[in-house]
Amino acid sequence: MADTVRRSDLPFVGPYDATVSSMTNRLASAIRLANQTIHQESWTRSNCVGMGTTVVAAHLSGEMLSIAHVGDSRLYLARGNTLHALTTDHSWVADQVLNGVLTEEEAEQSSRKNIVTRALGVESAVEVELGEMAVMPGDVLLLCSDGLTRGVRTPEILQALRDEFNVESKADRLIMMANRAGGDDNTTVLVVTVQQGDQPGLWEQFRTRFL
Repeated sequence: MADTVRRSDLPFVGPYDATVSSMTNRLASAIRLANQTIHQESWTRSNCVGMGTTVVAAHLSGEMLSIAHVGDSRLYLARGNTLHALTTDHSWVADQVLNGVLTEEEAEQSSRKNIVTRALGVESAVEVELGEMAVMPGDVLLLCSDGLTRGVRTPEILQALRDEFNVESKADRLIMMANRAGGDDNTTVLVVTVQQGDQPGLWEQFRTRFL
């Protein structure tokens, strides 16, 4: 397996946001490129008309976490006894909550909670929301699609992330919980634990276990 080469000379797709790092801009650029590809395919293939998707992406470099997302897939941070949402849904109900029209509880029960206001592939260009923050050893990151959050509530998600020993068992338990809650949508979860700098990195752990 060839090592991945980071190309710093590749052009950025779309506007460059000077308020965030180059790596965060790289995430946005990759998402915009994906949007262009999906949009083009939807116009050139009759069986792909109207297709679209959501995305949440993260890149961890040292202590700095870069975040980019479009739609209602989410990124959470479990730190201590609290689960923090690091993204805000691009959805109709999220807008209503933000504007004070709906409460969080009403949004959860709304028949319109599956309506997204941003998605990849719908238009030729897409607005990508970006963020950055510092992480600490012991933090747990969860990237997930709405198949998880539709049926599993925040306290239950936090409990699963805290109870299970390793990332595989955390992810397996969350998928099981989503299925038990109805499993009426595709569910994708990715769990990452932040470790001390002197411990093997994620790629080294992957190589040790699978190569």
